[in-house]
Amino acid sequence: MRQEVNAMSSSVGENLRVTIFGQSHSAAIGMTMEGLPAGFPVDMEKLNRFLARRAPGQNAWSTPRKEADVPEFLSGLAGNTTCGTPMTAIIRNTNTRSGDYSLLKKIPRPGHADYTAQIKYGGFQDAAGGGHFSGRLTAPLCIAGGICLQFLEAEGIRIRAHIAAIGGIPDEGNPEESVAEKEFPTLSDVQGEKMRALIAGKRAEGDSVGGVIECAVLGLPAGLGDPMFDGMENRIAKIVFGIPAVKGLEFGDGFAAAERTGSWSNDAFVPGEDGRLRTETNHAGGILGGITNGMPLIFRAALKPTPSIARTQKSVNLETGEPAELNVPGRHDPCIVPRAVPCIEAAAALAVTDALLGRRREINGRV
Repeated sequence: MRQEVNAMSSSVGENLRVTIFGQSHSAAIGMTMEGLPAGFPVDMEKLNRFLARRAPGQNAWSTPRKEADVPEFLSGLAGNTTCGTPMTAIIRNTNTRSGDYSLLKKIPRPGHADYTAQIKYGGFQDAAGGGHFSGRLTAPLCIAGGICLQFLEAEGIRIRAHIAAIGGIPDEGNPEESVAEKEFPTLSDVQGEKMRALIAGKRAEGDSVGGVIECAVLGLPAGLGDPMFDGMENRIAKIVFGIPAVKGLEFGDGFAAAERTGSWSNDAFVPGEDGRLRTETNHAGGILGGITNGMPLIFRAALKPTPSIARTQKSVNLETGEPAELNVPGRHDPCIVPRAVPCIEAAAALAVTDALLGRRREINGRV
């Protein structure tokens, strides 16, 4: 009898449903997005600029694998305007070297999903380039998220992310500012140069380094999200943790709040200029009880160092059960953090759009 193994679950969202498909070295990767209202014009030039921020092979701190990452839309658009049907887009993979990964089903990389995928899917998973576990799958995430960023901007909602730290070197500046036009996405160019030097040093050593990305969602109305399991923290976390390498997430003051008192941490309410309440501070990060309070929504994501490094690492030969040494082949980022900045923006955009569409349905249902 043939052994049955689980299928991979790669869909998220309630009012806006997004499914990611493909593998790192398959013919194409892509996404299907359902729920975006008909009649919304998509600026393709703007979308391609956003995707280029994530694309590989453009600088010294990313993998040398070069992919154009230009999406091909198969459905969901009439011209460049949403037509109400599910939107599907693909990116064709062109620069693959699958032979580099033939050893990894037998000797798994430390810190990577090679071993857990082998156990979960019984060896039927595609291991080339990391398969469906690869950071390559954030490209279709950015197609969906990039379109949602445009949708939210039309609603007066802006999303800004930047590198908050790499290897302990902090960024400096106002997190509400945009770094979208910068080659290296830090607020401070001086701190960015220090980070770049650190990345170059780790690459020369055959090693890698991790960091933190901070994201601000501006212009949000109060009332988005739900208590308990569908709060804004939950919605954002579910998508952000779908980005490979993310290992931690905090909102507002996050873990630092555990060291404070209530009198310091509580955000005092004051009248706003538009007649709505605002708070004097924003230690809560714009969320109370899982629901937005109208202040900027602030969160930070911690990303681990890239597990595929040039140094010899200890592993086990899964066929023999014996210890083995592994020199990881292929092309890899010495630091994934710079290219992950637009991915974090995309994840936030998807979660906020889903919540915004849900809120509209709630309000319309009462009319």
